[in-house]
Amino acid sequence: MKKILLFLFTVSLVACQPTKKEQETTKTFPEIKPNRYNVAFLIMDGTYNTELTAPFDIFQHTIFRKGIKPMNVFTVADTDTPVTTFEGMRILPDFNYLKDQLPKIDILVVPSAEHHLDTDLENKEMIAFVQKVAKDAKFVTSHCDGAFVLAKAGLLQNKVSTTFPSDIDKMREMFPSLDIRKEVLFVHDDNLITSAGGAKSFEAALYLCELLYGKEIAKSISGGLVIDWDVTKVPHLVVP
Repeated sequence: MKKILLFLFTVSLVACQPTKKEQETTKTFPEIKPNRYNVAFLIMDGTYNTELTAPFDIFQHTIFRKGIKPMNVFTVADTDTPVTTFEGMRILPDFNYLKDQLPKIDILVVPSAEHHLDTDLENKEMIAFVQKVAKDAKFVTSHCDGAFVLAKAGLLQNKVSTTFPSDIDKMREMFPSLDIRKEVLFVHDDNLITSAGGAKSFEAALYLCELLYGKEIAKSISGGLVIDWDVTKVPHLVVP
């Protein structure tokens, strides 16, 4: 009888142990430190590297500056599996906005993606997520064709914006009621910052840092990344 009970006890212990597969699939979330701005980067298949990594680098470097409120940076997507950027980089999203409990998002960054002019705009859950975050976010920013997502979400109505230079006419065609500018590389209107993307994604992100932390901190961050930063030399528009 004792042997039978011991056997049953051993079996129950083994049954309660997580399998190797379960251990491997346990999700680990990034540490969200208090007293920081929470900055979410919306990613998906086809996201362009530069529009993601440029502002990510700028904002992440705020943790190395003293006397400021730095930033927690993390990615959000509608999947738990890796997304593949347009250039082939595979990125495992930090949060799945469809099911995970997300931290409060202070700044939402929408990098450009390959299908932001077509099929991505049909993703109702993604558009709804952007709309929901935008209600309480301190800033919502886009780079390159990420502006199309903001437009689809209705955030650019009665605002001035810009996007990737060669896609401005297409954006005007798709959203004829919007005021979309060609002569500038980024636009700041209310709590929205839209940029032309590419290398100018660095500069739009530095502009936001200058807004939040002042000129000296922005120059310090740009120096750490060997960027010659002077906002007066970048064609931009600030809407009063």
